[in-house]
Amino acid sequence: MPYTLIADTDKTVVEKYGVWVEKSMYGKKYMGTARKTFLIDEKGKIVKIFDKVDVSNHADEVLAAFGE
Repeated sequence: MPYTLIADTDKTVVEKYGVWVEKSMYGKKYMGTARKTFLIDEKGKIVKIFDKVDVSNHADEVLAAFGE
């Protein structure tokens, strides 16, 4: 892969990006990760945030945002 993958085992990154949130399933509340995608340019600037991720066509949306 042409990019670095990380493991956020202490939740530092998800907390900084604001995606470690309270969720609810079957009436039970718990903490979890909100599904979002951040496109970050080569200078480290966030250029686009996808707040609603539709898994079935998300790859195409991301590629379109890059103009591909």
